[in-house]
Amino acid sequence: MAGAERRAVTVSARHARVGVIDIGSNSIRLVVYDAPVRAFIPIYNEKAMCGLGKGLARRGRLPPEGMALALDTVRRFVELARAMSVGRLDVIATAAVREALDGSDFVKAVERRCGVRVEVLSGMEEGRLSALGVMSDLPKADGVIGDLGGGSLELVSVENGRIGEQATLPLGPLRLLDETGGDLRQAETIIDHELTGVPWLAGRAKGRRFYAVGGAWRSLARVHMAQTDYPLHVIDRYEVKRSKMENIVTLVARMGRRSLERLPGVPRRRLDTLPMAAFVMERILRVGGPKRVVFSAHGLREGMVFSRLSADAQREDPLLAACAAAAQRFGRFAEIGGELGVWTAPLFPKESAEDERLRRAACWLGDIGWIDHPDYRAQQALERVLRLSVLAADHPGRAFLGLVAFYRYGGQAADEVADIARGLVAEGAEKRARVLGLALRLGYAITGGAPGILGDMTLGLDGDRLNLVVAPSREALVSDDVNRRFQAVAAALDRKTQIVPRGERKAAGF
Repeated sequence: MAGAERRAVTVSARHARVGVIDIGSNSIRLVVYDAPVRAFIPIYNEKAMCGLGKGLARRGRLPPEGMALALDTVRRFVELARAMSVGRLDVIATAAVREALDGSDFVKAVERRCGVRVEVLSGMEEGRLSALGVMSDLPKADGVIGDLGGGSLELVSVENGRIGEQATLPLGPLRLLDETGGDLRQAETIIDHELTGVPWLAGRAKGRRFYAVGGAWRSLARVHMAQTDYPLHVIDRYEVKRSKMENIVTLVARMGRRSLERLPGVPRRRLDTLPMAAFVMERILRVGGPKRVVFSAHGLREGMVFSRLSADAQREDPLLAACAAAAQRFGRFAEIGGELGVWTAPLFPKESAEDERLRRAACWLGDIGWIDHPDYRAQQALERVLRLSVLAADHPGRAFLGLVAFYRYGGQAADEVADIARGLVAEGAEKRARVLGLALRLGYAITGGAPGILGDMTLGLDGDRLNLVVAPSREALVSDDVNRRFQAVAAALDRKTQIVPRGERKAAGF
């Protein structure tokens, strides 16, 4: 942990906010996270386009106007972090600063003016931290991670969540534009030459996944979403077949600025660099031959926060941690989430390990819509879950969790947003979501959200019946509303209902 301690400006209490200022080749960004725990939630995110890498390939020095803007930006970000009571602030710099002849002078100016320590990351350390960021969201990532910045490209092979070979290449779009003036033939020569120095790329990527990290590549995901009318505009875990992605990057790489301006999904600040970023991806996909491209919203900054966590915290399931954190933030009765996970298990005796994980996660989100007006809770809960910024679930998983919340609040079949979610889940998942949502509705009716009750009122399948086994001390909790909701769960399972006093378990077939 020596490196981690060296990077830190200050260290305070375990639950203090943490922040990262990332001085990149194209942009500088401040991200503040709620606390250094497994589900670290970004509560503030600001970016400034300073262009420190512009002209670096030709001049070898940072542009004076970019340095001036960067100094002002870092000073602002440091002041903001202090005002937000950030307990630990890391200030890091990547390709442009580490390669510029005057990079060390710029670092000294930042440290003197802002009163912080700046760590200039090596390409290998940058790649390692980016990979950790992806794996903080995807613990079992398998394939190749590519993090494209303005000045460099980091490639990291991962296998079942373990980091393997690494390479850092001078293939950032700003650098390539400087070297080629935007000529794709020249760029192709440079890119392919650099990729030949990564002999493991094809072997590690072929038939597996390529995890795309970086703002320019996330813009390509937005373009693909717009072109295909994809209904869920969440970049994290957006997954595309390689052949489909090749079509998009080939198109974008050869478009002029005016054409790009008319293309839905392209941010104006990316108009100059996006074609070259698309061309880099095009060459990687052809050389590496991955089966699918997965876009990740997690990278270097998240990897730095993740690297600070204890080994025990790093091993926690990111989905369950995120949903438990959401329960604490948005719900009233967070304690009951874990109990509901145990209580609903008998309804799904043949579920897979992944289905169990999603069910337990959904149970943590069972109270997420309480604050909304009753007439809108079902749809609001669905939309909130679909669009949570920190969830650690793929899009079918998000849709399943959203549908559970929808049915938990009495959502009806005819709903436009629910139809979108239904279109994203696998066959059979919608029925499981409805059963689970109705079961959560029953669980909250029984307990009022109070912990410690569900263990005395257990569910069980018995042939064509769904049984609710009630301890004598809890009989008063069985109301007409509980009966109605119990019957709704049974109907979703195509079973009859039976309420059984606990002393009659054996006779009831348990």
